[in-house]
Amino acid sequence: MTAPRFIAACVQMRSTRDPKRNRDDAVRLIREAAAAGAQFVQTPEVTNLCERDTKRLREISQGEEQHEVLAGLREAARETGIWLQIGSLSVKAGEKIANRAYMIDPAGEIVARYDKIHLFDVDLPNGETWRESSTFSGGDRATLVETPWGLIGVSICYDVRFPYLYRAEAEAGAFMLTAPACFTRQTGEAHWQVLQRARAIENGAFMMSAAQGGLHEDGRESYGHSIIVDPWGRVLAEAGNEPGLIMAEIDLALVADARQRIPTLRHTRSFAVETRKGEQPRLDAAE
Repeated sequence: MTAPRFIAACVQMRSTRDPKRNRDDAVRLIREAAAAGAQFVQTPEVTNLCERDTKRLREISQGEEQHEVLAGLREAARETGIWLQIGSLSVKAGEKIANRAYMIDPAGEIVARYDKIHLFDVDLPNGETWRESSTFSGGDRATLVETPWGLIGVSICYDVRFPYLYRAEAEAGAFMLTAPACFTRQTGEAHWQVLQRARAIENGAFMMSAAQGGLHEDGRESYGHSIIVDPWGRVLAEAGNEPGLIMAEIDLALVADARQRIPTLRHTRSFAVETRKGEQPRLDAAE
């Protein structure tokens, strides 16, 4: 019996400050991907809204039950009959906002949710400052989703810098790992592709990450370069920084092949970390 194959697509966006416009852009690209044969489609982080004004972000974000963008994307999945991973939406959750990913099945039903665990609180050398923890509530559990092809591990953007999350998902059986993002241009140019390829290689898994790209209405500049990487670390498809689609065939036989060649999942061992204090160097007095 041959291993299953399917077509996956990343939707690359340049989300604006208008959720309805972003919803319509995402739905259009989802329909294009489905028409081209995609069975699994992923959108980027903050699909519904790129907004650096935290006051407006709180005002315009909606709860899950009233979320117009979520409803529109669920309908797009049902209409096209595809599995849809919504990279993330800003969703009201108490006093803060959840940066929440969704997995939607072909009936348009929500089968999984994931709240971004690692929040982006950094000061970059070019003067950019980000404090996601002041606005967003962080998640506390990893999420695996059962699909017709197997388990898919979910994460969001900054999570990609924390390899233990992906190792845990791979050890739990994930054949594909995901990190849809809104990476800054500066960090993306330096680290995006190498991080994506590293997560694929070290886990013998596909890595798939849809991204935001370009200069946004709220003033941020995101890197783009949505990417699909195979379990051997080969880049199957990569975008530039313009909105659009990338697609690739996902052949699950490549997962078994990579894990047989380099069986790191079987070789993982627990260990203690020991710190020793070395002797102080002896300084001889000058003669």
